[in-house]
Amino acid sequence: MTTVEQWLVQSPLEAADKRVLFEFVTGLDRIRQMTHSKNVLSPQALEKLREVEQKRLAGIPVPYITGVQEFYGRTFSVGPSVLIPRPDTECLVEWLIENLPHGIQVCDLGTGSGCIAETLKLERSDLDVLASDLSRSAIETARRNAVSLKADVRFLEGSWLKPYVGHFDLKAIVSNPPYIRSRDPHLKALTFEPQNALVAQENGLAAYREILSEAKSLKFNPHIIAFEHGYDQGESVRSIFSEFGMEGSKTHKDYGGNDRFTVWCRT
Repeated sequence: MTTVEQWLVQSPLEAADKRVLFEFVTGLDRIRQMTHSKNVLSPQALEKLREVEQKRLAGIPVPYITGVQEFYGRTFSVGPSVLIPRPDTECLVEWLIENLPHGIQVCDLGTGSGCIAETLKLERSDLDVLASDLSRSAIETARRNAVSLKADVRFLEGSWLKPYVGHFDLKAIVSNPPYIRSRDPHLKALTFEPQNALVAQENGLAAYREILSEAKSLKFNPHIIAFEHGYDQGESVRSIFSEFGMEGSKTHKDYGGNDRFTVWCRT
């Protein structure tokens, strides 16, 4: 017989992971894991715990095992077709919430789980929020999250700005595009996440040029463009804005003090 306490002590998983996965399997939150520490686990619970333990030991991220990830105080469904939302992206969202003009139309390119677009709509109901992704599976995940969270966001399928041509008057463009270099050693820890949402050519900078090129060629005239990027890409992204005649962009830091997103505002 194995008790709650024994499993938590004996499991080789990291402490935070085992607590989350134990709650996922048994429904016992961290407080009840302590108050029910002597309870004996059923054979069914032990089998399920062994299953999720092996998945985690194989490197599968916890959110892909549980199917959910917290972002800006809300729970988003996630799966292998979308990136796992990161806390650093909340810094970009906070800036947008505080600085986007009232009532404008804003699009989130490469929306993935929908965490940026849906958080914007839920925190700023005055905004007309649209979101798009090249991946149909990602759009389906984002739509499910929108229904669950009651976020009134419109979704389009397609590459960058092409789905918006002729139909929308976009005043703000937001994107957390692929920005990791193809040879970046950090990719070894991200093998279970969709690589096409992580990796970009041109040293991780291709997506920024593609989006700005489309904005120009498709004659969009946004007042604000905001891009998330890697900790060492702020200067490069500012230079790309300048390549397209967009001077005065500013890079902002994340919670760890690293460059994380760059914003250009029309003057």
